[in-house]
Amino acid sequence: MSKLIAPHGGRLVNRILSGDARLAAMEKAKSLKKISLNTREIADLEMISNGAFSPLEGFVNSKDYESILHSMHLSNGLPWTIPITLSVSSQDKDKLARSEELALYDMCGKCLGIMKVEELYPADKKRESLQVYKTDDEAHPGVAALYQQGDYYVAGPVSLFDRILHDDLTKYRLDPMETRILFEKKGWKTIVAFQTRNPVHRAHEYIQKTAMEIVDGLLLHPLVGATKSDDIPADVRMECYEVLLKNYFPQNRVVLSVMPANMRYAGPKEAIMHSIIRKNYGVSHFIVGRDHAGVGNYYGTYDAHHIFQEFDPRAITITPLFFDYTFFCKRCGGMASTKTCPHDKDHHVSLSGTKVREMLRDGIVPPVEFTRPEVAEVLIKHSK
Repeated sequence: MSKLIAPHGGRLVNRILSGDARLAAMEKAKSLKKISLNTREIADLEMISNGAFSPLEGFVNSKDYESILHSMHLSNGLPWTIPITLSVSSQDKDKLARSEELALYDMCGKCLGIMKVEELYPADKKRESLQVYKTDDEAHPGVAALYQQGDYYVAGPVSLFDRILHDDLTKYRLDPMETRILFEKKGWKTIVAFQTRNPVHRAHEYIQKTAMEIVDGLLLHPLVGATKSDDIPADVRMECYEVLLKNYFPQNRVVLSVMPANMRYAGPKEAIMHSIIRKNYGVSHFIVGRDHAGVGNYYGTYDAHHIFQEFDPRAITITPLFFDYTFFCKRCGGMASTKTCPHDKDHHVSLSGTKVREMLRDGIVPPVEFTRPEVAEVLIKHSK
């Protein structure tokens, strides 16, 4: 593994039990107090256990929570911008106060693992929303989720009985150790990752292929955890990626895999987190586009670029690749960006998300300058 970038903190965490330790923990869980996790917390639990959130070994304590909100670093000095927390209600907090360990359950009543309770502390929701999301407006989906959760956080390391199981996209669910092994087998030393929660259109393709010129391979790494209700479903997006890669990318230079995290829509703070996560997957370069992980008008167009200047590159180590707004320019006769095209907007082919959805619902294929026809066919098929 020495050829690839080191995980954040130097070691890839693995909190999935095996053998006798697993059997003993499963037996112990039967007598422990129970706590039920929501969708986001289960996704976070998976990211902790498989090492995607390295160096975290559990949900953060108050010392790390305060440090993240104050300085965008863990208390040990490592860059970290979003607290990964497990919330409980005031009523549950009193019940759990004397517990040394908890059994972690999903919403269907399945026990996933156990947690050692190191601390219970109050959530500072107002401050957290302003520091992480730059707003306390509950119209923001991340802020809304924060205010809907419990008022206390329970902290401590977790241990899972098994990998979190999913009944979809199974062949694409590679853990960080698995992507690292795959990159090694391919002989790749430098890999660029592209984060997306939307179908890839021509502008995305242009950015990806531009970045591929300077690295050994591309990790197309869509986020498939919970997103906004109006986002394209994960299975539809994956079908779009499949037809795009089949027809327009060199097969030996691309890996398509998925990341199970939920979107928080934290804009620049999430851009940092997405880069750290991809570093744990073995990625050396990370594409940061326009309004990365943004929503509405809460963040400036390039705030996700500027935030990287607030960190020591030697601490993050992954190399961010910043791209401006990209489009097809009729005068240039090809894809371009605001950095390379001298022509005004009248020559640019650019469609709003609303306009694209209207065209797809009406069975109209968007222009080839905007999206590949194979991708449009998939979207039309699923929009009816």
